[in-house]
Amino acid sequence: MSRISVTLACGDYDRTEALRTGAVRPEGVDLTYLALPPEEVFYRMLRHREFDAAELSLSSYVLNLARAADFVAIPVFPSRTFRHNGIYVNTAAGIAEPADLAGRLVGVPEYQMTAAVFIRGVLAERHGVPVTAVRYRTGGLHEPGRAEKLPLPARVAELGIEVEPVGPGRTLASMLVAGEIDALYSARMPLPFAHGDPSVRRLFGDPRRVEEAYFADSGVFPIMHTVVLRRDVYERRPWLARSLYKAFDEARQQATRMIGETNALRYSLPWLYDEVERTRATMGRDFWPYGVDANDVTLRTFLRYSYEQGLTDRQWEPAELFAPEALESFIV
Repeated sequence: MSRISVTLACGDYDRTEALRTGAVRPEGVDLTYLALPPEEVFYRMLRHREFDAAELSLSSYVLNLARAADFVAIPVFPSRTFRHNGIYVNTAAGIAEPADLAGRLVGVPEYQMTAAVFIRGVLAERHGVPVTAVRYRTGGLHEPGRAEKLPLPARVAELGIEVEPVGPGRTLASMLVAGEIDALYSARMPLPFAHGDPSVRRLFGDPRRVEEAYFADSGVFPIMHTVVLRRDVYERRPWLARSLYKAFDEARQQATRMIGETNALRYSLPWLYDEVERTRATMGRDFWPYGVDANDVTLRTFLRYSYEQGLTDRQWEPAELFAPEALESFIV
C-alpha cells in the first residue's frame, strides 16, 4: 500500500529520536525527518512555509493563528523548559532581585518569543515586575540583524510597552557585557556567561530551587514549542493530524521508558539515575505529557500571559489551538 510522503523539520531530541530513525512510523506516512536547529526551522516555516510539518514556537503559532492561520497544530510539545534560569544581568547594574528590573533596559532576541512571554509573565505575576515596567531592546544574541519573525500587534504599543530594536551591528550579548543593557531574557545561554565572564550572572543564583518551587505552586511546566502542519497539507488529509500525534506520543513514551535505564547509561551523565528519580519525585512519573487535558493549566497560563502582554486581542482557549482530530480518540 502506498504511503503519503511528509517532510518534518524538528530538533534532534531523545523524545523524537524514534521518529528520526524510523523505529516509530506514523500510520500511512513515509516520513522524512530533517533535524535542524529550532531557530532555523521557525524562520523557514514562518517565512517560506517550506515543510509539510514542523516544530514551531508556541507564541509564533498563536500570533499566526490570529492572522493568516497558515498552520494547524497538534498537541505535541517537543520543547519545554523552565525559564527562571534564562534571566541574566550585568553584575554592575545593581540588580539584586527581580524588583530591581523595574525601569531598566532589557534585551530579548524577540519580544514575541515564547521564552520571553513566560519570563515576563512570571516576573509580573509572582515577582511584582509589570510588563510595562521594563523597556525592551530586541536583536540577535550573538549575531547582529535579528528581527521579529512576525510583526508585533498594535496592541503591544497601546498597552504602553516599549519595544525597540538595537542598532545595526549590535548584539545583545556584547551590550550586556558593556552595560548598555541591564539585563537579558534569553532561551539560549549567552556566550559571555558560558565562558565565565564576571560581568554577567544569572538573576536567580539557584534557579533550579526557584523553578521547582514555581512548579510545586503553579503546576506549570512551560511549553516552548508545538508541532504544526501546513494548513493546505492538513486540509487535504485531515487524518495526518491524528497519525502524527500518535507517532510523536509513541516516540515520547519510548524515550521516557529508557531514560532511567541503569544497565548501561544511554546518556553521558554519571548520576542520571539520581536526576531521573529526583525529577519524578518533584513532577510525577509522566512529567512531559502531550495532549490538551494534561497540559490545560500550562496552556491557559501561556495564553493569559500572551493576552496580557499585547500579543493577542483575546484570550484563546487551549482546544482552539489544535486540530480536532488530535484531541479525541475512539473508545472500545
